[in-house]
Amino acid sequence: MSLQVHQFPCRSDNYGFLAHDPEQGLTACIDTPDADAINAGLEQKGWRLTHILNTHHHGDHTGANLPLKERWGCTIVGAANDAERIPGIDVRVADGDTYAFGSLSAEVFEVPGHTTGHIAYYFASENIAFVGDTLFALGCGRLFEGTPEMMWNSLQKLMALPDETVIYCAHEYTQANAEFAITVEPGNTQLVARMKEIEALRAQDLPTVPTTIGLERATNPFVRPMSEDLQATIGLSGADLVSVFAETRKRKDNF
Repeated sequence: MSLQVHQFPCRSDNYGFLAHDPEQGLTACIDTPDADAINAGLEQKGWRLTHILNTHHHGDHTGANLPLKERWGCTIVGAANDAERIPGIDVRVADGDTYAFGSLSAEVFEVPGHTTGHIAYYFASENIAFVGDTLFALGCGRLFEGTPEMMWNSLQKLMALPDETVIYCAHEYTQANAEFAITVEPGNTQLVARMKEIEALRAQDLPTVPTTIGLERATNPFVRPMSEDLQATIGLSGADLVSVFAETRKRKDNF
């Protein structure tokens, strides 16, 4: 029986995700942006929280770790190389590890850039990845701790996943990301079409998350530094991909 994912909005623009293994009755929360919203989601689904899978240390991702652990007695999983910044951590995981979650398993990817200790969880059998703030729909995380080269390598790691992989990213930033994306790759017809879809969804207050690897590969400028249109638009035709990515990220920071 496959992984069941319940997605819900919380805080100003975060998403909470509950991942449920119906075979063994286990439920993981991917990060902990808001205890009340998470508990409400659990009550709505009739699930019991058994695990927290943290992607990185920021407060809107770990802030409810301890109250949820106190209430549910759940196991907290996080990055070994950032363990001191993950409240209540019980299990430390690293790049290449496989974490057994009931009848399912998640591959752990170290994806530094947004933070130096950021990780992602890939459920290969389900074609699902939880990527925190590394990859967004039409965007990527700000480089608060890492370097452009770190983040580009992390994005390449995610882009190596199959096109059909469903990507659960942690924020509803897509419309703002689209407004920037079209300024650096104006000739991307797939991006233009996607922008219209995004506008229609947001006009109805509907989510644009999850996305897929294939959709991001075709339209997300942060994973498209090889695009001749993008390179020409930002004045870096023929430049190395890290430099193109870094300039794109810089422009988004100042957009």
